[in-house]
Amino acid sequence: MKTDIQQLEKIASQVRRDIVRMVHGCQSGHPGGSLGCTDFLVALYFSIMKHNPDFKMDGIGEDLFFLSNGHISPVFYSVLAHAGYFDKSEMATFRKLGSRLQGHPTTHEHLPGVRIASGSLGQGLSVAIGAALAKKLNNDDSLVFTLHGDGELQEGQIWEAAMFAPHNSVDNLIATVDVNGQQIDGPTKTVLSLGDLHAKWEAFGWDVMEMKGNDMTNVVATLEEAKNRSGRGRPIVILMHTEMGYGVDFMMGSHKWHGVAPNDAQLELALTQMEETLGDY
Repeated sequence: MKTDIQQLEKIASQVRRDIVRMVHGCQSGHPGGSLGCTDFLVALYFSIMKHNPDFKMDGIGEDLFFLSNGHISPVFYSVLAHAGYFDKSEMATFRKLGSRLQGHPTTHEHLPGVRIASGSLGQGLSVAIGAALAKKLNNDDSLVFTLHGDGELQEGQIWEAAMFAPHNSVDNLIATVDVNGQQIDGPTKTVLSLGDLHAKWEAFGWDVMEMKGNDMTNVVATLEEAKNRSGRGRPIVILMHTEMGYGVDFMMGSHKWHGVAPNDAQLELALTQMEETLGDY
């Protein structure tokens, strides 16, 4: 599926409106990181990945995506719904009792598009590596994509996986890290500094790229380049620089909106800002 930049931006605008509505509707959830990662996920599902909304868990012949930082489920659910995996009306059930749209994605509800339960941070890269190796064993030349938060890199399992993938030439894997500098308790540099992420991933043997995560043109171009670099013996990691809460001025750049829902007045203000600055879909 290929969509032009202007249309991708319009879809992203609608997804951002969905995010604030969903979190407001249940007064629970994580809007900040969801808003920051919207452009990436819209580009992935509407321009980059080869995928089929007629969902089959084995994903044979398809590109796969694994969301590791599962707390940003609002953006994931909205993108899946707009991509045709389930009816958009189901977004109104987010975090409600009995809903398939749990606060962190799970698999026992059998929600189309969700391949792993996530939210326990640090695990997604290991799962993605396993899926990528399975594709190699099956002579399936499709790619595996995964998304992580920068605070998630404080988990040790990430670095075990980071050692394993280059050692085993897992070169059909494209991992992306949302580098917004924020986590639930404050700035990452205050909670536990991550240091020079480019140098660290490079030292572990990865092909490291950088991306402006809130610039749709740059997101699409970078992801296309990453696809072109696959198959050359090394896994790829993209350091995606975003602004937490992007698109809503009172949320932007603050860890305080990591997991806080807007009230009625804040919802209306957020929706107005997105209509004015990001256009209609």
